Amino acid sequence: MNVLIVSQCSKNALKETRRILDQFAERRGERTWQTPITQAGLDTLRRLLRKSARKNTAVACHWIRGRDHSELVWIVGDASRFNVRGAVPTNTTSQDILRREDENDWHCGEDITLLAGLAALMHDLGKAIEAFQLRLQGKGPQERNLYRHEWVSLRLFQAFIGEDDDATWLKRLMEPTETDTATWVNRLQCDGLNAFDAQPFKHLPPLAAAIGWLILSHHRLPLMPSGSLDDSGRPKLGGRVSGFQASRLRDLPGDITAGWNEICTTDDRKRIEPYWSFPHGLPVTTAKWRARASHLAERLLSRTKGSEGKWLDNLYLMHLARLTLMLADHHYSSLTEPGKRVRGELDYPLYANTDRKTGECIQPLDEHLLGVEKHSAAISRSLPSMERNLPRIARHKGFRKRSDHPRFRWQDKAFDLASGLRERSRQQGFFGINMASTGCGKTLANGRILYALANPDQGARFSIALGLRTLTLQTGQAYRERLSLGEDELAIRVGGSASRALFEHHQSEAEQSGSASMQRLIEEDSHVTFDGNFDGHPVLRRLNDDPSVKSLISAPILVCTVDHLVPATEGLRGGRQIAPMLRLMSSDLVLDEIDDFDINDLPALTRLVHWAGMLGSRVLLSSATLPPALLQGLFDAYQDGRAQYQNNRGEPGRPVEICCAWFDEHDRQHNECGTTETFAEAHRAFANKRHERLAKAVVRRRAELMPLSNLAGKRREVICQGLADLLRDYAETLHNRHHSIDPHSGKRVSFGLIRMANIEPIVEVARALYALGAEVGQCIHLCVYHSQFPLLMRSDIESRLDQALDRRDEMAVFELPDIRRRLDTSPEDDQLFIVLGSPVTEVGRDHDYDWAIVEPSSMRSLIQLAGRIRRHREAECTSPNLIVLDTNLSHVERPNAPAFCRPGFEGPGEWLLNSHSLTKLMTPDEIEVIDARPRIVERAELRPHDSLVDLEHARLKKRMVVAKTADAQADPVDPVDLESLSPRQRRKLRPSSEVPPLGAYTWYVVPRVTLTGVMSQQLPFREQSTPQVDLVLMPDESGEDWRLQMIWQGKKRRDWEYVDAEEKLERCDLEIGERIAVWGQTDYVDALVALADEMDLPLEACARKFGTVTVPKNDNGWRFHPVLGFTKQK
Repeated sequence: MNVLIVSQCSKNALKETRRILDQFAERRGERTWQTPITQAGLDTLRRLLRKSARKNTAVACHWIRGRDHSELVWIVGDASRFNVRGAVPTNTTSQDILRREDENDWHCGEDITLLAGLAALMHDLGKAIEAFQLRLQGKGPQERNLYRHEWVSLRLFQAFIGEDDDATWLKRLMEPTETDTATWVNRLQCDGLNAFDAQPFKHLPPLAAAIGWLILSHHRLPLMPSGSLDDSGRPKLGGRVSGFQASRLRDLPGDITAGWNEICTTDDRKRIEPYWSFPHGLPVTTAKWRARASHLAERLLSRTKGSEGKWLDNLYLMHLARLTLMLADHHYSSLTEPGKRVRGELDYPLYANTDRKTGECIQPLDEHLLGVEKHSAAISRSLPSMERNLPRIARHKGFRKRSDHPRFRWQDKAFDLASGLRERSRQQGFFGINMASTGCGKTLANGRILYALANPDQGARFSIALGLRTLTLQTGQAYRERLSLGEDELAIRVGGSASRALFEHHQSEAEQSGSASMQRLIEEDSHVTFDGNFDGHPVLRRLNDDPSVKSLISAPILVCTVDHLVPATEGLRGGRQIAPMLRLMSSDLVLDEIDDFDINDLPALTRLVHWAGMLGSRVLLSSATLPPALLQGLFDAYQDGRAQYQNNRGEPGRPVEICCAWFDEHDRQHNECGTTETFAEAHRAFANKRHERLAKAVVRRRAELMPLSNLAGKRREVICQGLADLLRDYAETLHNRHHSIDPHSGKRVSFGLIRMANIEPIVEVARALYALGAEVGQCIHLCVYHSQFPLLMRSDIESRLDQALDRRDEMAVFELPDIRRRLDTSPEDDQLFIVLGSPVTEVGRDHDYDWAIVEPSSMRSLIQLAGRIRRHREAECTSPNLIVLDTNLSHVERPNAPAFCRPGFEGPGEWLLNSHSLTKLMTPDEIEVIDARPRIVERAELRPHDSLVDLEHARLKKRMVVAKTADAQADPVDPVDLESLSPRQRRKLRPSSEVPPLGAYTWYVVPRVTLTGVMSQQLPFREQSTPQVDLVLMPDESGEDWRLQMIWQGKKRRDWEYVDAEEKLERCDLEIGERIAVWGQTDYVDALVALADEMDLPLEACARKFGTVTVPKNDNGWRFHPVLGFTKQK
């Protein structure tokens, strides 16, 4: 390819780019280069330019396609120095001819600057206490704080305010007197000593309350005291509050006390006094601090005139001001060179922090406050331009290319509809739903829809969030291969570098063997990448110290587990929400397979969708089995968030009518939905049409119920032995119905799945099956698959299954070396390859089985599992290829307890089923053909105690959708009006203010709950009901065996301690019967040595990274066999 490169760099950036470009191309002018170059060479050139880029870098690369045609390929650095086609201006001027400021829609931009700035001047005043200064110097007891510095800062600010209104205290701050200065300490209420009012927010005026909240929350959000204890028996902050009622959230932040910030574990006055003693005074007496405070107070005073005082009710304003303050604080605290910091008073005695490397005090407290205020101003003023300075992908032929295959042409119609909604979605927001069936290309279609919604000249930015690491890696790899996207254009984040390394290792092995798809030519998928100006932008360059944060924010396309974005709404650990919030502010969002999450995780996803709406993202939900209650709850959350966004960024007074769109392989539709009812009606119409089409579709999965007979009331071991006998018989039946003929040997071969609900019985049944063996004339190749294998062994299992269960070419499996070897060495005519697995087999793997046997847990689980049968093959099925057990082991073992739970939707009391037999819980139609219909349309009258399907709909509706009666009365009293009332008047009003029960909707229905961390505290994301422990299988000195070790968190972050745990391990034996073989790896050390050799790693380092496993904590220890994995020792 022939390229022309133009540099618009200045200062030192010009010298650096010339040095690099001269090595690759010939100059055609002072700022122009031209050369023929390969794609690999061009990628290397771009990488070098990106690596050396600074704020004055601006380089454009044009591909010369012919005599009269060229295409812009990429821009590195400041894209504003070129237009969208890569042309440079003929002239520039500093005059504001285009009136760009008129396009700034940030109505609250000035308020963000002022609130964050004034809070910055006060956020660390509490560090002046004697206890904190002694801690910095390493003197005195290094115990956990009794009172944290941010609470002391709030109390100091409260003391200065006194009983003044906002206008009065601002005037005092503008022109402080000696009396005013004394009030900071003289009126201080010292908790544990002399505080007579434990709840400072109850008496602060509106503006002061907003600033006070920023001061208090600049590290973490307040958490309700729970009374729970940690592992050492000490009071724990942030534990779940038992017996919690949503009515306790009625008066926030008024109810906040010191216990919401830190738990004081003593009433000893001698220990408490250092937390309220200021031997060196406060920075408020310094001239520079007073000057900045006076300046900000004067500007804020003008903003309060005519203001209604609803500061705390403006979530957009408060949370962006908090983000600004936190980012400024984090960045300034990291500066160690004096030349990069501001100057405070000479020889000021108080310090704010220490150098992490040396432990020496480096930032005087007055300087720190002034520095954070200065940086907060720079950040807040630059927030409006941040999105324009981030990398984007534009004019990508892969996204725009029309589909060749008839099965995927629905994507073109979806793309066209999204293109038509582009401007409306920008102004009104976008809430999209993709319900296309499995195997129709939803993954790529989601990207095409969001690409079509983006401005075609500016380019697209979007995030695809999923629940499972494996599915995330697969999705990222699919985008990278099909669209020819590099690592700087598409980032994949799964949280575990080891998982990704193993995935890429197996991918490279597949490519070497020729089984991976060839990457398309650059001519097919050429596109423009705008690199943005990450290093030069005031907000972005303050994040540049952490490469992982940079990749999370900067990549035009991000494919990640949802765990990377959920922290945007949490704020429980200092700084963790900054990067995901900036990502949501600057890109659109796809939530893929959102209905696969546990029902207890849906509140966190609701918070994420609400935040996406509030921060201006378009949202697309994607799954073939989306239930109406889930969609209704998420739409309500998005609409409420979008209302916040529109109040601060949109056209004032415009109604919030969300641009909604629905897509599947048959149809697409769009509506503007301004109310819950409008959305529900539009979705019902689309879902009903889809229901009708699914009823007429070719049936690829047919099911039948089979009993679990003569097992009730027996011991677990006897039950599992009896179940193994049944499963082998059922597997033989299904194999006889559904198999393929090996073209080489003529043997009958089938690939089947036995799905069970829990790992412990899986291992017991596996042991029984191995001992049982196979019937004469048959050979069973059995693979046990669940989450409790060492990482490298689980990855080996998944890689093996990924290859064997790709049935797009139905005969290709017979050419795989592993399968070929097994078929050639086994004389039996019937070969059954069986996966005995946990619910991890239902989602996250693109596997195609011939048949399956299922222990039921929920309707959702059955539908997902059915989607793995004949997944890649479209021919109709005429006989049952799915056997569903009539009940599950939980019911057999405990007949009177909830059975369809863990996993499942059943529970005690309100959610207990009247029967645990599917014959009574499912209709014949629901059993015979298992597809998405029962999930996407609910009955007019639900019977949650008598129907497995209705139970799911009822539980989702209770968790996701606020009841109409409660919604109507949720908050009849305006929370702002409460501030003007006396405490006695407030108490009179409270009984009439009914708060709906705790649910996912509480986040946006109950006013001001987002100002605390209570929702994350009560309804956390991915909560583990059982404590977990990390183990590693470390090789011994000989390298021929291994020992079990437990991994403990050390005193410092990322400091791990390895403790020998061999005495807690039982290495069990496995009896192998006749005509049955292990399908998979049989020795851990062999697998470890092979992986270490392939990756060129020391054996011990390889084990530390890839030999880990997470298991339930168990005082009795664990059992392990390399074929069966880990289970608890009884």
